Amino acid sequence: MAFPKLGNLAPAFNLLNQDGVETDLKSLRGKNIVLYFYPKAMTPGCTVQACGIRDKKKEFAKFNTIVFGISPDEPKKLLKFIEKEKLNFDLLSDPDHAIADKYGVWGLKKFMGKEYMGILRTSFIISGDGLLFHVMNDFTTKTHHEDVIAYIKENLV
Repeated sequence: MAFPKLGNLAPAFNLLNQDGVETDLKSLRGKNIVLYFYPKAMTPGCTVQACGIRDKKKEFAKFNTIVFGISPDEPKKLLKFIEKEKLNFDLLSDPDHAIADKYGVWGLKKFMGKEYMGILRTSFIISGDGLLFHVMNDFTTKTHHEDVIAYIKENLV
């Protein structure tokens, strides 16, 4: 599956967050948006990635940017993840992976010799006018937040 085309409007979505409140991409125009797709809440790599974003919330805000994590987890599990790690941004639930499909991040994965379908860890940067500006799919979870901030600082400010 391919990523959506850069320069086009980012694929729309309306997903529930950890509190069961709907989040609609269109309502966020005027702000830069980072959507990062991650496989599963409360796993080691996903925790490192989320905590890095948590710790840089003020810096993201300085660049007029809101971050959302999207996974197939249900809202209740997302809430536990937020509470456990004291996350300060919303996580969105995509249990049927419909939005992951739209963004081209639902695909074949391999782990310990087994193949299965799942989320391919990828981040999308959406400009304030709703256009898909950049795709990041080659990063480490440990430095993801720094990589995203550097890109936004160099290209969207």
